[in-house]
Amino acid sequence: QRRSLAPSQLAKRKAGDEDEEEEEDWHPPTSRKRQKAASETESGECYRSPFRKPLAQLTNRPHCLDSSQHEAFIRSILSKPFKVPIPNYKGPLGLRSLGVKRAGVRSSLHDPFEEGALVLYEPPVLSAHDQLKIDKDKAPVHVVVDPVLSRVLRPHQREGVKFLWDCVTSRRIPGSHGCIMADEMGLGKTLQCITLMWTLLRQSPDCKPEIEKAVVVSPSSLVRNWYNEVEKWLGGRIQPLAIDGGSKEEIDRKLVGFMNQRGLRVPSPILIISYETFRLHAEVLQKGSVGLVICDEGHRLKNSENQTYQALNSLNTPRRVLISGTPIQNDLLEYFSLVHFVNSGILGTAQEFKRHFEMPILKGRDADASEAERHKGEERLKELISIVNRCLIRRTSDILSKYLPVKIEQVVCCRLTPLQTDLYKNFLKQAKPVEELKEGKISVSSLSSITSLKKLCNHPALIYDKCVEEEEGFMGALDLFPAGYSTKSVEPQLSGKMLVLDYILAVTKSTSNDKVVLVSNYTQTLDLFEKLCRNRRYLYVRLDGTMSIKKRAKIVERFNSPSSPEFIFMLSSKAGGCGLNLIGANRLVMFDPDWNPANDEQAMARVWRDGQKKMCYIYRLLSTGTIEEKIFQRQTHKKALSSCVVDEEQDVERHFSLGELKELFTLNETTTSDTHDKIKCRRCVNGHQVRPPPDGSDCTSDLSQWHHCADKRGLQDSVLKAAWDAAVTFTFHHHSHEEQRGIP
Repeated sequence: QRRSLAPSQLAKRKAGDEDEEEEEDWHPPTSRKRQKAASETESGECYRSPFRKPLAQLTNRPHCLDSSQHEAFIRSILSKPFKVPIPNYKGPLGLRSLGVKRAGVRSSLHDPFEEGALVLYEPPVLSAHDQLKIDKDKAPVHVVVDPVLSRVLRPHQREGVKFLWDCVTSRRIPGSHGCIMADEMGLGKTLQCITLMWTLLRQSPDCKPEIEKAVVVSPSSLVRNWYNEVEKWLGGRIQPLAIDGGSKEEIDRKLVGFMNQRGLRVPSPILIISYETFRLHAEVLQKGSVGLVICDEGHRLKNSENQTYQALNSLNTPRRVLISGTPIQNDLLEYFSLVHFVNSGILGTAQEFKRHFEMPILKGRDADASEAERHKGEERLKELISIVNRCLIRRTSDILSKYLPVKIEQVVCCRLTPLQTDLYKNFLKQAKPVEELKEGKISVSSLSSITSLKKLCNHPALIYDKCVEEEEGFMGALDLFPAGYSTKSVEPQLSGKMLVLDYILAVTKSTSNDKVVLVSNYTQTLDLFEKLCRNRRYLYVRLDGTMSIKKRAKIVERFNSPSSPEFIFMLSSKAGGCGLNLIGANRLVMFDPDWNPANDEQAMARVWRDGQKKMCYIYRLLSTGTIEEKIFQRQTHKKALSSCVVDEEQDVERHFSLGELKELFTLNETTTSDTHDKIKCRRCVNGHQVRPPPDGSDCTSDLSQWHHCADKRGLQDSVLKAAWDAAVTFTFHHHSHEEQRGIP
């Protein structure tokens, strides 16, 4: 029985047991296991587990070793290097401790002596005496492009990256940190700029990042493309922030988060944003500083008075790169705006530039200029070019001939149909501009008349509404249309160019698996393409100004997939023709020419670019003897800066003389090609090309880049040959590889 050991209980028990002579000691009962162990002990048998080793007796006396034995013992421990506990691990062994500054001489991020290394900066070689005096913690190091990128850069791209880095680090022009990347389309301007950003974000001669953040501003249709390119080339090493939509509050929140990032390792150091979004949210971005800004399709900044230019110019960043495959050269003040944006003050103020460069150059180019004025103009032009070339790099697409398949560009002259001819002649008889020009006047109505003639060349359906309303130049024209005509269905036989296009598409579809890109300046023409595709049951996609930015990227990616069923990609040259990569197609039809050759060049470069595997065919359709041939002649004419083709039709009268405007409103019905008649081509005898030219000379014209002038017998393109009898009258050809092959 268990008894309490409390003092009060013990006292009670003691009082109750006075008769006992002595009180026995009480022991609490033990458990059965303890009882068993006690009984075993009493019997002399002790239970011990076979798995348990006896403990060794500890002594406080240390084991005596001499110093040599101790040192040998320590060395044997330290001679075993740390081994990462991962099977087959081949990476670095982590010799640097966390939080401890690296000891020894500073070194570059990548090995500058590795084979194929692209070294952007090399420290000056020091003598042995200078090496003793220099502070090791301040010694400059090599700047080497990440091998992940340098391995894929082509020779001209390596040169471009070096040029960009020298400019933005002020090593090319002291005190200036900007440049213009003016390579032609398809030469990899995006990859070169990504390489520049990645290098600046990770290293510098001071052994730290050159910049913390970079901003890429591009047309809205290219925001997603820039994001994909960064992901493609850097493979997840960096997380860019692309803003291509959302509410104002959401965009502001993202931009504030971007601008508040600080430190050596910024989570999202690259912001990709459209020009429109940047302009609307410029106040947020102007509150902080940015290390670098890159403006894609930078010819948008040709006017220093517009809001986009002002917003970008007020951004707090010295390093500015402007990308444009077609740098503006038609207006010297526009050229000044671009250079002034990247390197403010290099050409002085706008007034100083106008006085020192623009006026002398324009006077020197005037037909009535004196010899002294002409000489002065040439000197000032050379001076301007020498200054600008220090911060501008430009290479032509001839470089691509080494890497891309053959490209055959063909200018196809198409005769007007009888309906088009009658409407054209009827317009020239009635239109007021024709009468005004005869009287020596130039009015705004000339511009609308030019547009009407261009649309008529595309298809009579585009001016049918004007005929119904009997607008100026189209009175009584409705009677010329066939009985029962309706614009609900497309009738290719009423347009020479549409007839040729119908043949090209049909032959391509039936004889190959090639895809076709159709480009036009007018959305009304794209509507006609849609009707034609539905009639012929061609699968197609269409990209114009009405399509959202996100959807644009998706349809381009889907069209480029080899497994996609779409045969035709319709593209509005005014809405996102720049920068798109449409290598899924290898045939492109430029349905109508633009006043600005840069727009046509941009659109035609969509298919012949990196990633293209097939031979490319470019068809530029012109209506024979019409205003379209005059536009083409204007494009190909060798022009000075002051007399180049303008960007927009609103400025036509600035650059066209009265005589040239009169010539626009004429129709040559007897020629197979008005352009060929005017160039006085020495290659052709009786309308057929002779190779080489009879007198051994080349074509003495502005079309010398077109290596062939041909009728049907001279054609090699089976698709175009099948379409010849429809409405083709003449072609000019240009072969991308003929310079390399020695073809005259």
